[in-house]
Amino acid sequence: MEATMNLSKSQEAKGFYKLSMLQCIGFGSGDLAQNLIYQTISMYLLFFYTNVYGLDPAVAAVMFLIVRIVDVIWDPLVGTFVDKHDPKLGKYRAYLVLGGIPLTAFAILCFWNGFSGSLLYAYVTYVGLSMCYTLVNVPYGALNASLTRDTAEITKLTSVRMFMANVGGLAVGMGIPIVLKMFDPSETSDMSMSDGAWFATMAIYGCVGLALLFFCFSQCRERVVMAKEETENVKVSDLWMEFVHNRPLRILAFFFITAFAMMAVGNAAGAYYINYNLNGSAGELSIFMGLGSIPAFIFMPMIPAIKKMVGKKGMFYIFLVTAIVGMAMLYAISVIDALKQHIWLVYVAQFVKSTGVIVATGYMWALVPEVISFGEYTHGRRISGIVNALTGIFYKAGMALGGVVPGLVLAFVGFDKDAATQTPFAEEGILWLVAVIPAILLVLAMFIISRYELDDDVIDDINRQIEARHNND
Repeated sequence: MEATMNLSKSQEAKGFYKLSMLQCIGFGSGDLAQNLIYQTISMYLLFFYTNVYGLDPAVAAVMFLIVRIVDVIWDPLVGTFVDKHDPKLGKYRAYLVLGGIPLTAFAILCFWNGFSGSLLYAYVTYVGLSMCYTLVNVPYGALNASLTRDTAEITKLTSVRMFMANVGGLAVGMGIPIVLKMFDPSETSDMSMSDGAWFATMAIYGCVGLALLFFCFSQCRERVVMAKEETENVKVSDLWMEFVHNRPLRILAFFFITAFAMMAVGNAAGAYYINYNLNGSAGELSIFMGLGSIPAFIFMPMIPAIKKMVGKKGMFYIFLVTAIVGMAMLYAISVIDALKQHIWLVYVAQFVKSTGVIVATGYMWALVPEVISFGEYTHGRRISGIVNALTGIFYKAGMALGGVVPGLVLAFVGFDKDAATQTPFAEEGILWLVAVIPAILLVLAMFIISRYELDDDVIDDINRQIEARHNND
């Protein structure tokens, strides 16, 4: 018994720390907080811009692209900065507070209609939001890799994190239409509520998110980080060198861009799909969007057991295929009039699709600490901020596609925000966004993840060798 305890302490001393459930929940609350903003932006900002604020869909699409180009420049600067500096509040967790406050402010201002139709105001607030989101999200991602090297603990941490992230997704997908209706109880069946309702709703969600970021800050401590004497050598060019020499990171980066593009396209199209293809109400939209998160509460706690049974890649394949099947069901139901009348069939398809999407895209975050450790094994430096900046560039590139593609498709098919009923071609375009384009992206994602080489045994051996090096220094 004593030998077992000594072995456990020895492993912890080598960086294989065990995490309490409170620590896992505390860390996961940071993702819940960010999702209250990210998911709202992903699901509803384009709809707000076109149907409330008054922007043309093509103009909004170009703006989404330009904001992502800004991110390509900004993210590496943030990643380099957080790796080089060691604030008193914590190397990574400090930014949950320092970046969280302005992030909340910009999120609320994005849904303010005080300068209705002003493209300049939209650019300023959306660029500000995106830059502050990076200032929180990149250090938050690096914080994940600083808590422990233990892959079993990281799997548990990721399961709790994604469970809570989907609490945020549910609060947005199902809750936003309900809260909007509370502030604007008019009889309108779509989501074109008063501008005051959107502003008040985002103010509530933003303030709750800020409180959760503070809670995350209070529960996390960085324990696996680069030595201070090495941080001085970190530079922006390390991002490119890491990308070139870290093959698992390259594979994960391309998986990120396809996965986030898939999610962003589908999320942005949801409100249009319910409103125009199904002539649904705000209540039906609430259920449809909520079903995008509900499977997480069933399947995320099961991830450690599922992964143990079928392996890391097997789990990705099973759930990516499940998502594609759900999208095929959604398309078939939507084009067959006899089926489209039964909204419960749409809900079933959405549940199947979301089950696959949530597990596959949720577990990908557990791979980030692995590629960080692979880089440390290769060149000796644990540049978590740089790696998370790089993955951030790619998932924001995916978000950019998710913002650009819907706007361009809507413009191409002749979507008219002032028309209560859209043309058949416009409805078909919306259906492309809901099912067809995301399914194509998922097929590509399956091919990409098939190239990933870091099995659990491999990464565990890499981490043990890294700690052995440190002990010999």
